[in-house]
Amino acid sequence: MGIIYNQKKRLLNLKTASSSYQIRITEDGYAQHLYYGQNVNGNDMSYLVREYDRGFSGNPYAHGKQRTLSLDTMWQEYSAVGSGDFRIHSLQMVNADGSRSADLRYTGHEIVRGKYSLPGLPSVYANEDEADTLILTLLDEQSGLSVRLYYGVLERYDVITRAVELVNTGAAEITLEKAASACLDLPYGRWDLIHFHGRHCMERMPERLPLSNAIQCVSSERGMSSHQHNPFLILCDEEANEDHGACIGAMLMYSGGFRAELEREQFGSTRLVMGLSNAGFSWSLAPGEGFFTPELILTYSDGLARMSQNFHWLIRDHVCRGIYQHAHRPVLLNSWEAMYFDISEEKLVSMASQAAELGVELFVMDDGWFGARNDDNAGLGDWFVNREKLPLGLGHLIERINALGLDFGIWVEPEMVNEDSALYRAHPDWALQIPGRPPTLGRNQLVLDLSREDVRAYLYECMSALLRENNIRYMKWDMNRCLADLFSAALPAGRQGETAHRCVLGVYALLERLTTEFPQVLFEGCAGGGGRFDAGLLYYTPQIWCSDDTDAIERLAIQDGTSYGYPVSAMGSHVSASPNHQTGRSTPLHTRAVVAMSGAFGYELDLEKLSEAEKEEIREQIERFRKDEALIHRGLYYRLSKAAEQPLFQAWEFVSPDGAKALMNVVVKAPQANAPLIHLHLKGLDAGAIYWIEETWEKISGAALMYGGYALPQLTGDYPALQLHLRREDA
Repeated sequence: MGIIYNQKKRLLNLKTASSSYQIRITEDGYAQHLYYGQNVNGNDMSYLVREYDRGFSGNPYAHGKQRTLSLDTMWQEYSAVGSGDFRIHSLQMVNADGSRSADLRYTGHEIVRGKYSLPGLPSVYANEDEADTLILTLLDEQSGLSVRLYYGVLERYDVITRAVELVNTGAAEITLEKAASACLDLPYGRWDLIHFHGRHCMERMPERLPLSNAIQCVSSERGMSSHQHNPFLILCDEEANEDHGACIGAMLMYSGGFRAELEREQFGSTRLVMGLSNAGFSWSLAPGEGFFTPELILTYSDGLARMSQNFHWLIRDHVCRGIYQHAHRPVLLNSWEAMYFDISEEKLVSMASQAAELGVELFVMDDGWFGARNDDNAGLGDWFVNREKLPLGLGHLIERINALGLDFGIWVEPEMVNEDSALYRAHPDWALQIPGRPPTLGRNQLVLDLSREDVRAYLYECMSALLRENNIRYMKWDMNRCLADLFSAALPAGRQGETAHRCVLGVYALLERLTTEFPQVLFEGCAGGGGRFDAGLLYYTPQIWCSDDTDAIERLAIQDGTSYGYPVSAMGSHVSASPNHQTGRSTPLHTRAVVAMSGAFGYELDLEKLSEAEKEEIREQIERFRKDEALIHRGLYYRLSKAAEQPLFQAWEFVSPDGAKALMNVVVKAPQANAPLIHLHLKGLDAGAIYWIEETWEKISGAALMYGGYALPQLTGDYPALQLHLRREDA
């Protein structure tokens, strides 16, 4: 059992393989956080608490003249505004009398086998023997607001999940203005923050900053998890590196706007509060109604590599679902960068025919196949076939593609609408826009109001008809703008603050219905590339297009940053044309494939422009990827160099869980004359074993490769790459 309650000490101990998390219920009924860190084997950590009279720190009224207890200095499990705690808070509410205050006291807890789930929201799932759940209930007696704190403990994965259910048990309406998923107080230590920022075509760039005495915030108010900031961050001690040092990863399982706030408070403790964005948020709770927050995933580890691996294992095994969770993902060819909107049946079939000859397994028709869609100014919302481009219909095209031995995939963008569309002309009120104000356009399109059941019903009928009536095995689900003009024609004025979150819930409801009804379809998420790359979406789509930037050299940094929290099996990654369409850079075909193979592998280029030698190279690449796929998608991932710190090269490694096989990848970003040796220390090998390197016929011990390292041969030319396959001698 991963959760133990000591009734005498009123102590709750949550235990994973390598970590401990402790909560104490004080005599006053406060849920006091004690510890989260390296496993302490159940030892009572309440000795860390030292209560003093802290000047200007208010005290509970019931304590009278006793000034040693203050919520402003207590480490708490869930902090509320107006309670005398002046640090960043988890909960802000408006009571029926207009006051903003809550006094949260313990009323009980429940420990159950298995993992809780969240209605309408994605969450980590597990069998009864793989997880335990703690439900800790706090109550604000005055208002009747019940706060149920959920903790899921997945012992084997070193993961603890957090979520909150808020229920109005009182007699009057309560309005939530902030409802975070978790508060985490760290009593000691000086921590660095690693967060992941970026922009369209350069997502999830790690930045490491020392936590200062100011309040620091990482957030998105874009209605999506965003290109600019990812709902994932790391707190690590100042000396932590890939191999050693205390690291806490926090990942919000949510695809909308989010907010993570950090405060190193006056007496040295650190507080993290994380959950959905409260910018413009309000949620009305009538008596008897409840609200669930998104789930926060926490892991503690010794070193950044182990932290990443914990998230990788968890996402692959307990977030992603369906037949493609662990199965072979088909190698695909996407039509976009070869044709853009200029598609026709004959062009598509010609491209597919060449793809089949090279060993491609899935052909994907991207944008331009529906409505009046000749550019990105019209057609979104009209999910019927453009008969000028496909005169014999979609079914006929798919039959021809299937006859070549290929599966067929299709691109859609269901959440959006163009003003120049039959759908918008019939239902302008279905788009998010403020009455009397001109709307904000992005890519000349508006956002459909998926908080509305009628909008979701329409989109379900369109998407399900496509999948029912055609042999489609893959669907790329795109979203190409942020949410603005947050006004729903279906909600009253007093509930417009619910619109953004209700839209995200609507996306989840639609995806849940479609993925359940069509389990044979591989769904890939996309939002202008990597603008919605989060654990919430991975619950429905086991892979996400990592970035619209397909330049292999820039992808090195993008995929490296993504790897801190997300497995490579979730990263859609393609070999594109050279010179690259985004940067104009010329890169060898081999290097482009080495980079793209560290993901859900595919191609996105015009095959007619390739030489016969290049086509033969692609055949070999696909064959090699099929042999290596299990190692790449299920192996342990190690960063052998830091993208931000090493301008000359980048190196990374995959090791099978049993240590029998390894694959080392190196790309030289800046070749030099008379260059120094690239000397790499491999990781994760069996120190006592001998490894055979396939490409060089060398035999070297695991200890030598890890501690002495491996000196690479000189790599010259434009952006050269090297792959080395290692096999343990007994394997």
